[in-house]
Formats: sequence, structure tokens, C-alpha cells
Amino acid sequence: MAEKPEDLNLPMAVVTRITKEALPEGCAISKEARTALSKAASVFVLYATSCANTVAQKSKRKTLTAPDVFTAMEEMEFETFLEPLKESLEAFRSEQNEMKERKAAKKREKEATEKASQEEEKGEEEDRDEGAEKDDDADKEGEEVVKDTNAESPEVQMIE
Repeated sequence: MAEKPEDLNLPMAVVTRITKEALPEGCAISKEARTALSKAASVFVLYATSCANTVAQKSKRKTLTAPDVFTAMEEMEFETFLEPLKESLEAFRSEQNEMKERKAAKKREKEATEKASQEEEKGEEEDRDEGAEKDDDADKEGEEVVKDTNAESPEVQMIE
């Protein structure tokens, strides 16, 4: 909960941006009017939250949901805002889903790139190993194993 009443007010930058978007071009708004709008918006948000909380409590829940807010708006007699609010919520959800899908696609692409890179490195490593075996085979071409009858292990002699 807020310690001071001022903590409950919307940031002035947000109020200024919203009012500039809502008012026609060339229309100014005083600092006092922005402060009044900020306080009014904060009171509205607290009232709507309280009503939505009551709806949730009636349903024996502690978590507020979007339908709780819609019901609270009806109880507060703000039905005219329901459709725009629902449309706004749907647009927000769509945007969030698109962002999730883009992020998942980017992650899959990154994983595929890393996997291909690892397979390429593995292939290069195998090529190096095969090249080393060929070098060892080439070195051994001139060697012949001769069994010494007096010794327990074979001797390797170079035939020139």
C-alpha cells in the first residue's frame, strides 16, 4: 500500500502525454489542470479496483481478473466504456501473443544455428581425425613387424 497520498497519483509525464493526445492541436492545458486530472484518474483507478475486488471476493477469489473489472465497470455505471475496454484488452493480448511468437521463433532460429554450427565443428573435427589417421598409416607403410623368436613381444623394424 502507498505510504503517502501523493504516491497514488499517476506520473505527470503520463498525464501530460494522454491529455496532449486527447486534446485538439493548439489547445493548451495548465499545470493545475494536469494535477487535477492526475488526482481524478487516481481516484477512479482506486474506485474501480475496489469494485473489482468486491466482485472477486463474491466469487471467493483473491486475484482480480479482466471479467471482474468489466463487471465493476457495469456496477459503476460506465457501460459505455466496456466495448472500448474489451477491444483494448484484446489488442493488448494479440500484441503480447505476437511478441511471444516472435521471441519463440527467434529462439528456435538461434538453437538451429547453434546446432548447425556444432555439427559443422564436429564434422571438421572428424575430418582432422581422419587426416591424422591417414598420416599415421603413411608413416607405418615402411614398417614391417618381425617376430623375434627369443623375445616375448614383436619388434618393429624399418625396411629401407
